[in-house]
Amino acid sequence: MEDIKRGVILFVFGFLGIASLAFFIPHLLSFQTAALPISVEVVQVLSTIQSSVLLFLMIWLGLTFSKKVGLTAPVVASWARLESGFEAFKPQIIPALIGGIVGGLFLLAFFGLFTNYLPAEFLTAGENLTLPWYAKILYGGITEEILIRWGLMSFLVWGIYWLTQKNGSEVRPHNYIIAVIVSALVFGLGHLPVVFALTSEVTVSLVIYIVLGNAFFGFIAGYLFWKRGLECAIIAHMVAHFTMILAAGFS
Repeated sequence: MEDIKRGVILFVFGFLGIASLAFFIPHLLSFQTAALPISVEVVQVLSTIQSSVLLFLMIWLGLTFSKKVGLTAPVVASWARLESGFEAFKPQIIPALIGGIVGGLFLLAFFGLFTNYLPAEFLTAGENLTLPWYAKILYGGITEEILIRWGLMSFLVWGIYWLTQKNGSEVRPHNYIIAVIVSALVFGLGHLPVVFALTSEVTVSLVIYIVLGNAFFGFIAGYLFWKRGLECAIIAHMVAHFTMILAAGFS
């Protein structure tokens, strides 16, 4: 029963991110030159359904395999037991702030390093199609972490453990390290389809920028999930976006 409660809590929070993206779809489609065969509303509904199914599957993966390898979501577990969760959250606050600020500043510096090597079409499209702040916080901060860290990384740790260790033995650090790296790279690669939709000029520099830039933060989030829990990775992801938004405003 507690697993069901945890799953419901995760789905509700993850769905907030999906809904925030659905509101952005009309703006995104406004840049399409060709007429759509279906209405914008239908696109929104289909996109929401597809994303919700993926969210459900990843939550199930996380619930199934996280407990097998010692990965946790302590605040969500407290809420499922009808507790406040504050005691579980306190150890996560400082690491999340540090990880988020470091990650956000790195991404800004990485963008500055690559700006002159990125296609002009991509830069222009990025300015016109920037996600609203709430979508960055809700989808990026919550939904992506549930998908990549809670679902994918939990499964990867278990899969690597199953391949490299005897069943019943203590899960060794290499399982987590490899899973952090692989899930971070998948996180980076997962951003490429959107990039390809923004520009017809795909360069090596652009691919490196997207994959490695996002993967770097994926390393931070994966490590925080391993050591502190899912909520630590979520808050760090949110803080990273806030850091970039504030820095962009000052600049």
